[in-house]
Amino acid sequence: MSIENYGRVIQVIGSVVDVEFLEGELPKLYDAVTIDMDSPDDSGKKIKLYLEVENDLGNRQVRCLAMGNTNGLYKGMEVKATGAPLSVPVGEETLGRLFTVTGETADGKGPINTKERYSIHRSAPPLEEQVPVSEIFETGLKVIDLLEPYAKGGKVGLFGGAGVGKSIFAIVLANTLENECKKILIIDLDILNNNISTILG
Repeated sequence: MSIENYGRVIQVIGSVVDVEFLEGELPKLYDAVTIDMDSPDDSGKKIKLYLEVENDLGNRQVRCLAMGNTNGLYKGMEVKATGAPLSVPVGEETLGRLFTVTGETADGKGPINTKERYSIHRSAPPLEEQVPVSEIFETGLKVIDLLEPYAKGGKVGLFGGAGVGKSIFAIVLANTLENECKKILIIDLDILNNNISTILG
C-alpha cells in the first residue's frame, strides 16, 4: 500500500475490534492495522496497539483481533493500515531473546536490529529443507518419554482445558530438568485475560 490509508473504530467487543475504511484500499485478510493510544496503565505513555484483520464484513468494514489490551479503545478512534501482515525479526541476533507476536522485544533487554523480518503467516519450509532430529530429549517423566517423546532442541506446546494440570506439569518438568539444562524457558499463556507469565526462565 503506497498511500497511507486510515479508518476508524466502529465497535469494540473485548479483543474484537470492527474498523471502517471509508476511502482507499481495504486491508487484506491477515494484514496488520495500528491504533496510537494512551497506555491502559495510566502511565501517560503513548503505545501502538496492533490489530490483525480476520474478516471482511462488507460495507468497507473489517473485523480485527487485537494483539494487546483494548482498555481505553473507543468508537471513532483513528486506525492506520500498514499494508503488510504482522512480522517478527529473524536471524542470529534473535537467539536467546523473547518477542511478542508483533515482533517487539519482551525480555527487557532493549530493541533488536535484524536484517530480515518474516510474516507470522509464512508457510513452513518444505520437508526436504528441514533437518530431522533423531535424538530424543529424555525428561525423566515416564509418561512423557513413552507416550509423547520430545525431540532434542525442539519446541513443545501444551494445550488443555482449565484445571487439567498444564502449569503443574510445566513446573514438574522444569524442576526435573533444572540440573541438566543450561537454559529453560517455560511460559504460561492466558489468552483470555491477555496475561503472559514466566514459570521458569
